[in-house]
Amino acid sequence: MPATEIPAQTPAAGPAIILVEPQLGENIGMVARAMANFGLAELRLVNPRDGWPSEKARAAASNADHVIDETRVFDDLATAIADLNFVFATTARQRDGFKRVAGPVEAGRTLRARAVAGQRTGILFGRERFGLYNEEVALADEIVTFPVDPGFSSLNIAQAVLLMSYEWMKSGLEEETATNFSTPEMPPASKEQLHGLFDHLEAALDARGYFRPLPKKPKMVDNLRAVLTRPGFAQPELKVLRGVIASLDYFSPKEPRGAGYPKRKEEVDKRMRKGGGGRNAAPKDGEDAGHD
Repeated sequence: MPATEIPAQTPAAGPAIILVEPQLGENIGMVARAMANFGLAELRLVNPRDGWPSEKARAAASNADHVIDETRVFDDLATAIADLNFVFATTARQRDGFKRVAGPVEAGRTLRARAVAGQRTGILFGRERFGLYNEEVALADEIVTFPVDPGFSSLNIAQAVLLMSYEWMKSGLEEETATNFSTPEMPPASKEQLHGLFDHLEAALDARGYFRPLPKKPKMVDNLRAVLTRPGFAQPELKVLRGVIASLDYFSPKEPRGAGYPKRKEEVDKRMRKGGGGRNAAPKDGEDAGHD
């Protein structure tokens, strides 16, 4: 899942996260953890209420120590953003002024494009209780706001940082729907293999008197085949099912798997070695791979 190439140690590797007058060390730690989840490492604090460093922040960071260790503290916001080329201010409410407003998806792409161009960027987050003052928002280039419920728009500061960090990471993926791991590739089962499963299951059920009354057997078989053709099985999945059905032939409540070599299985194996077969013959090699 490669992202757009930006050297990890350059200043433009990602936006700086700037917290203005954060109150609780625990919140700062959770912010650091959210940043680390999505590849951000530069945290700046403006006049933190409880001072810095903070052991509560380190504990809440859940091993995001590299973010905590490199956190920088500033006396005022203007100084904290002085070396940045572009800054977003986060806010949940409409502000006076003429600043452009973007959503988090667009903001993430904007930050990525500017980072690739070598610019230093940052995102401002306000106080836990009431956010940023208007004069602080005025120091930013643009505003980013989240599409939250207007009746309950307040986000925990770590949640807000997590959302923007996620959009930053997503903006650098070759495909925005990419994931760190994917469904294992399995070859689809052939119709021959699927029909083999049908025959095996039908024989096992027939031997146990499942098809009653007998005149209804064709319809019951049709229903079973309709159910089993719906999923579109892969080959390994059919092997699992064949192994399950085979276990019904080989084992019973009186002779469960693990209780020794069942006499019925021994008889089937002997018949197979002699070149026999029959309705309850063992599956071909590999067909009961799902049964160990």
